[in-house]
Amino acid sequence: MNISYLDWTHIQAFLAVADTGSLSAGARALGLSQPTLGRQVHAAEKSLGVELFHRRSHGLDLTSTGQTLLGPAKDMQKAAAKLSLAAEGRAEGLQGIVRITASEVISHFLLPRMLAGIRAVEPEIELELFPSDEPKNLLFREADIAVRMYRTKQLDIITRHIGNMKVGMFASRGYVEKRGKPSHLDEFITHDFIGYNGNDAIISGMRELGLDVDKHFFKVRCDQQVVHWELARAGCGIGFSQEFIGHEDPDMVQIMPELPLPSLPVWLTAPEVLRTNPRIRRVFDLLGESLNDMVDA
Repeated sequence: MNISYLDWTHIQAFLAVADTGSLSAGARALGLSQPTLGRQVHAAEKSLGVELFHRRSHGLDLTSTGQTLLGPAKDMQKAAAKLSLAAEGRAEGLQGIVRITASEVISHFLLPRMLAGIRAVEPEIELELFPSDEPKNLLFREADIAVRMYRTKQLDIITRHIGNMKVGMFASRGYVEKRGKPSHLDEFITHDFIGYNGNDAIISGMRELGLDVDKHFFKVRCDQQVVHWELARAGCGIGFSQEFIGHEDPDMVQIMPELPLPSLPVWLTAPEVLRTNPRIRRVFDLLGESLNDMVDA
């Protein structure tokens, strides 16, 4: 067993495969090729002198030894992340990379213009954007800054409540020309709506309006927000989105804006230790200023 020569890269490979259950998924998570990750897992097993995974037709399963070593490996991951955060917090100057994560819809419709604005005033800062509806772990340096529609419960995270984004209902002009524009609930309920597959937010909102509907009321459904919006633009029915998206699209018509739909809170978050990093603090503040123009206080 060559513990003194244990490579942290090999432990990362072990953790990636343990978390995802396969070499292909683990390789995607780490941005590596599958053969490279496979060699790193083999190297980890060789260094530790144990078998970490059972090779199955459906993927890789942890051996009992692998299960035992998973906890200590995650402790190493936490320690490495803490070390990286502490070092990053001591960095000086406005040069370098800042990683930003946000939901796919915010990343698609809102952040590009904001990042362009940041690049215009801070050309030495490199920006990496990670669109994802799955939350990134800021303490593991999966991102430096997150734009979120909820307040994080993680410790050692700084948060700033920017405000709230209004949600609206929109339909394409072609749909409105064909089906009309509803003006009251009795007429509203006869229209076609685009819903979600797994998320019951729209159903709950409509029930609060006194409309007893279920999943099958929505004849077209999609959980992916950007695609949900494109379905509305294509004329599949009335869809739901942040108002700023609909108001900027000349082909879309807002439906019954007087209905009391919930707003989405906007939170800007970052690891607390990074408040002393000039470039991350600068991007955090610039994002806050830009987002402030898009929300209600």
